[in-house]
Amino acid sequence: MKLTWFGHAAFRLETAKSTILIDPFFSHSPSFAGQDVKEAAKGVTHILLTHGHGDHVGDTVSIAKETGATVLANADLAAWLGSKGVEKIEMGNTGGTVHFDGFTVTFTNALHSSAQITEDGVSHALGNPNGLMLHFDDEASLLHMGDTDIFSDMALINELHQPEIGIVPIGDRFTMGGAVAALACQRYFNFKTVIPCHYGTFGLLDQTPEKFVKGMEGTKTVVKTPKVGETIKV
Repeated sequence: MKLTWFGHAAFRLETAKSTILIDPFFSHSPSFAGQDVKEAAKGVTHILLTHGHGDHVGDTVSIAKETGATVLANADLAAWLGSKGVEKIEMGNTGGTVHFDGFTVTFTNALHSSAQITEDGVSHALGNPNGLMLHFDDEASLLHMGDTDIFSDMALINELHQPEIGIVPIGDRFTMGGAVAALACQRYFNFKTVIPCHYGTFGLLDQTPEKFVKGMEGTKTVVKTPKVGETIKV
């Protein structure tokens, strides 16, 4: 699998059958500045959303309309996206699994919020936040935790799904910080590879992954910290 980090919680996953964007926050992301939205979304087949905040929904509507990609989101968020003109939508909710050609996605728990205040000044309740557990036919399993704090039922997620790759928020303030994220990875998961995210985007967040990297020292888990726009193989 090829994995590209576009800053914040935005990732592109490329497999033999699919090209997947997760939380494509591009146009208004300081981290994405100078990159090309069309290039980032080139060939996309699926867009997966963890929750309804603007820094995660991002460019979903415009990308979906331009590419015809299928969008997966919780039921409330999916209905709202449908009202914005997104045609190909798959909806689910916490604990549910959606099947695609070559992979499945299960909505896992996350401790966060999900409402969005849109340009019209209206607050929209867009369901509960989630993590996304991806199982592939021919690739390693991957958990994008979404925005979350540590919680003990992460142990159940690991027991049920045994994710091999973890994408973990570490920026503090709005999610768990680096040291707590490292504790979550060590106490509740057995990741082979972990990629930190949700840092460095805004001034309120931790600007580097140093706390997380330090917290993971001495473990068997490989920590990868790609640069924004860099593609790695996992």
